[in-house]
Amino acid sequence: MRKIPKFRYFREAQECLLLPMQTIQNIYMMHKIGIFYGSSTGTCEGLAAQLAGELGVADNDVHSANKLTEELVNTYDVLVLGTSTWGSGDVQDDWYDAMDVLKGMDLHGKCVALFGCGDSESFCETFCDGIGFLYESLKDTGCTFIGNSVSTDDYTFESSAAVVDGCFVGLALDEVNESDKTAARLSVWAAELKKNC
Repeated sequence: MRKIPKFRYFREAQECLLLPMQTIQNIYMMHKIGIFYGSSTGTCEGLAAQLAGELGVADNDVHSANKLTEELVNTYDVLVLGTSTWGSGDVQDDWYDAMDVLKGMDLHGKCVALFGCGDSESFCETFCDGIGFLYESLKDTGCTFIGNSVSTDDYTFESSAAVVDGCFVGLALDEVNESDKTAARLSVWAAELKKNC
């Protein structure tokens, strides 16, 4: 009986193995990202949309924090959470109920990245404190924080609850006074997140 070379049956598989190694790594390392934002005036919502563009996240994976549920969270490997900061350092209102949901979950195996917006001139003593609220609320849930060592060097403010060990625990943005720096800050931070998720 004539033997048929095995490679005829595995030709397609062999061709797959000829993909560049970086392409193969990217396929296996892709994680589903969900972006959740708390926004009262639309500023943080707009920033979430810009960040989605940088990360290649689809529109239907960008959600208001008031839509956050345990079921929805469980569809993502990476959570990118954003908030504006109000008054004397308060988180945006939608995050109080959303955070109760997250704190009741076991987030082991999930990566979390934080971003937020504030006013470094009018509220220089509580600049982006909302990011700090998210961080403190989640640090005992088992999640792994990424993008959480943002240098404070390019910012002017007096104090912030979002600064831990000399760095912001997420991306701080100021659309009131430094909107000209937003695009570059988002781009650099998004590139850092891509390396870790």
